[in-house]
Amino acid sequence: MGFLHSIRLGGALCLTAVTVGGCASSELAQGPPAGTQCVDDSAHCIGTRQAALKSMMDDKGRGWIRQPADARTHASGVRLFAFRGKRKELTCDELGIGKREADSAPGILRGPGGGGLTPAQVSRGAMLAVEVSRELGAEMTRRCRR
Repeated sequence: MGFLHSIRLGGALCLTAVTVGGCASSELAQGPPAGTQCVDDSAHCIGTRQAALKSMMDDKGRGWIRQPADARTHASGVRLFAFRGKRKELTCDELGIGKREADSAPGILRGPGGGGLTPAQVSRGAMLAVEVSRELGAEMTRRCRR
C-alpha cells in the first residue's frame, strides 16, 4: 500500500477520489503533464501527480496514450493508473498500447534510464506495471479478438 499511499489515491485504487484541477487537454498534445516526471513523496509532487492523472482521465481524445514514457514516467505511476482507470473505455488498439507499455516498464525502470530512481521507486513502479498489465490483458481477452 506504500505506493498507493504515496500518491494519495487511497482505498482500492479509487481514481474518482482525485479532485485536484489539472492541465487542459491541449497541453497533453505538447508533452506529458509535469506530474508524470515527479517521483518523490513531497506534497508538491503528490499534487502534480494527482493533477496529471485528472488531466489524463479528463482527456476525451486520449492523446497521452501514444506519447512515449521513460523510467521516471513509469516510476510516477500516473500513466499506469490512467490506463487502469480508462481500461473499460479504451479501444482494443489502445489496450494493446497500454499492455505493451506496462509489460516494458519493469525493464525500463531497471535499465540505464532508471539510474536516478531509488530502489523503492523502481520496485513500486515495476509492481504496479505487472498489476496493470494483468488487468489490461484481462480486458483485452474479454473484449478483443486476437
